[in-house]
Amino acid sequence: MAIRAKAVPKDKHEAVREVKDLISKYKVVAALNLENLPTRQLQLMRASLRDGVAIKVTKRRLFNIALEESKKSKEGVEKLIAELKGMPALLFTNENPFSLYKKLEKSKSNAPAKAGQTAPKDIIVKAGSTNFAPGPIIGELGAVGIKAGIDAGKVIIKQDSVVVKEGQVIKANVASILGRLGVEPMEIGLNVVAVYENGLIYKKDVLAVDEKQFIDNITLASGYSINLAVEIGYASKDTIITLIQSAQRNAQGLQSTIKV
Repeated sequence: MAIRAKAVPKDKHEAVREVKDLISKYKVVAALNLENLPTRQLQLMRASLRDGVAIKVTKRRLFNIALEESKKSKEGVEKLIAELKGMPALLFTNENPFSLYKKLEKSKSNAPAKAGQTAPKDIIVKAGSTNFAPGPIIGELGAVGIKAGIDAGKVIIKQDSVVVKEGQVIKANVASILGRLGVEPMEIGLNVVAVYENGLIYKKDVLAVDEKQFIDNITLASGYSINLAVEIGYASKDTIITLIQSAQRNAQGLQSTIKV
């Protein structure tokens, strides 16, 4: 069911109008989750992205109304409603979605986990040595799912352990252990959930492309396609030289066979 603007109190209409104006002005709209982001960090991020980028923070319901009412002028933008997670915000820009995502990811910094926070991804404690002497710490590690032992008078972690899965709330004892191990699993920065451009929604798993792997895959695919084209005798500017060379070698081989 469509959300009607008349259900919004008069003092909130201005906020909805501002969001709609920004949606109309910019080609790209990104849904952000500001959960766990300190206010000061948000201010610094806003300052660093000032040129060509606008960030709007307001109530989820007002975002919903603005997005719903903007779908006539920007087809599909209302799909971002489902992507408003945690403490939502919208970012507006004309920058390429993939470049934007890469820039925001690079700007993030690591931070210790606090009790009550939501894990942004699986939190893994790697196997290896620690600086802990044998004692109660072994039981404390075991209580959070970390298998530990003793080697050369020091506590060691026997295997990689997932102590908190993505989306789960971090418990106090887990946060304490992570801090003592020096593990900083939290990322401070603008967390992009999804991006809208030209009627399409790009989610985080699509935006987080490995550029090197992507280029390597294209190079490999290009090589395979040329080999296939040569094999079936398909002539093009990319295969003609190889085909002529192959024909010449075959002709020479045939000529040698005839002479014999």
